[in-house]
Amino acid sequence: MTTPPAQPTPLLVIVGPTAVGKSALAMHLAVRYGGEIVNADSRQVYRGMEVGTAAPSQAERAAVPHHLYGIIAPDEGFSLATYLPLATETIADIGGRGGLPVVVGGTGQYVNALVGGWQAPRVAPNADLRERLEAIIAQDGVETAAQELLEADPEAAARIDLRNPRRVVRALEVVAALGPGAHGEQSAPPYRTLLLGLTTADREELYERIDDRVDAMLAGGWLDEVRGLLDAGYSAELPALSSMGYRELAQHLRSEMPLEEAARRIKAAHHRLARQQYTWFKPTDARIRWSVAGEDVEARAEGAVGQWLEAGG
Repeated sequence: MTTPPAQPTPLLVIVGPTAVGKSALAMHLAVRYGGEIVNADSRQVYRGMEVGTAAPSQAERAAVPHHLYGIIAPDEGFSLATYLPLATETIADIGGRGGLPVVVGGTGQYVNALVGGWQAPRVAPNADLRERLEAIIAQDGVETAAQELLEADPEAAARIDLRNPRRVVRALEVVAALGPGAHGEQSAPPYRTLLLGLTTADREELYERIDDRVDAMLAGGWLDEVRGLLDAGYSAELPALSSMGYRELAQHLRSEMPLEEAARRIKAAHHRLARQQYTWFKPTDARIRWSVAGEDVEARAEGAVGQWLEAGG
């Protein structure tokens, strides 16, 4: 007797720019459909950085199971190659127990690799190459290293944010080890995926949401969080702590910048992040069902998810 092929795991994915309301929508849908939330944010994986990354609260985690949040220390390395097997295993476990995996986060590289079936190439860090590239970036800026990547492997350059020094350095490491075009293998993912996109009516509304959230995080203890990390011995030069917000607040704590200026720079950095995220999650992407954030967004999302599940989602 022939065994019927296994059905793909239903996978709900919620994407969009920072501060648009993805986590709240994910919570609502997880409660409604028996879901469990899987992180796809490269900064929310770190312990002790909950305030500045807007990680889910303890109350939210108690209400709905959350996975891959706060799983490593700030001085541990984390990359797409680390994320993919963890997320894949977690999704399989949730689906195997009859739950609905709900992936949410703003790291486009993680989301696209996960739903696209990509396997990241496993290449060990190259200390000599990193030292050379970091010296170039320190002296000339990331543009020089980005140009090197563009010349060595245009396809790799097109897949990453060329303004992110760590991503540029990592891509050049992969090219040096495996040659141009070695971006990992792609296979059909074992998921039947629904992608819901959340956006705002205009960019200014999004910027207001971002600014309000930064103010709320500062009022909610973000500066104390940074002080605690530094007091615990974590260097401000660590990749995790050199990310937006933590870098500026560490500068303030060293008396290098007034808090008001730090807040202004943090808001501007989050505005830039939102613009970058729209390059990953384009309104023209036919895979994504977009909704504008508003009072009826939960009802519209419920309608889409309900139809998808009834159709065999």
